[in-house]
Amino acid sequence: MDKGPLLEIQKLAAPLRQQVLDGLREAIISGRLVPGRRLTERELIEMMGVSRTVIREALRSLESEGLVALIPNKGPVVRELTLAEAKDLYAIRAVLEGLAARLFVQNASEAQVKSLAQALEGVVGAYRGGNAQQVLETKNRFYDALFEGAGSETLSSMLATLHARIWRWRALGLTHPQRSSGRSKESVRGLRAILGAIRKRDAGAAERVTREEANRAAQEIMRLLARGA
Repeated sequence: MDKGPLLEIQKLAAPLRQQVLDGLREAIISGRLVPGRRLTERELIEMMGVSRTVIREALRSLESEGLVALIPNKGPVVRELTLAEAKDLYAIRAVLEGLAARLFVQNASEAQVKSLAQALEGVVGAYRGGNAQQVLETKNRFYDALFEGAGSETLSSMLATLHARIWRWRALGLTHPQRSSGRSKESVRGLRAILGAIRKRDAGAAERVTREEANRAAQEIMRLLARGA
């Protein structure tokens, strides 16, 4: 297991357990900890300089997110990316995000619509800058604003778990060398369509275009995974 800056813990103001969890998650998503890699407690403790208890808690959280699997007689390993699982999760994503868009139209205030529009401009700026990590972060903020405006804690909780499970595929879709050349512009158009339907207070259209954007993202991931990504 390679040592590197993504696994160093700075012990900042954020809770130490959260720092460890975030560091391990980012290392998996970025590919520094590759699928199938064993995650031994001893090595992680040495690399991150934290207790066994903190490491175990982080690994349990990553297992619940679908990023780590516990293999009998082997222990925790980074989970493999599978086409079947990606297809299943993206289908669920389309339904839940579509529902969130519908609820946003029904429940969100004008201030929340404005926040969603501001989040979208952040996405546009990130795409222009060409930084995949910033694109992922700004798109997360866009969807966070969408889910908050939907006004359903239950739905937000379900979507948070789902997004944690598909985070790795989303990162893959943004950074893979065989990414479709027009996917970035297509994604921005899709998000603008979502905002447009919301501004018109058209719940049906908002749900439909949100599902369509999720399905386009799924098609891109399916294509990349089918090529052996």
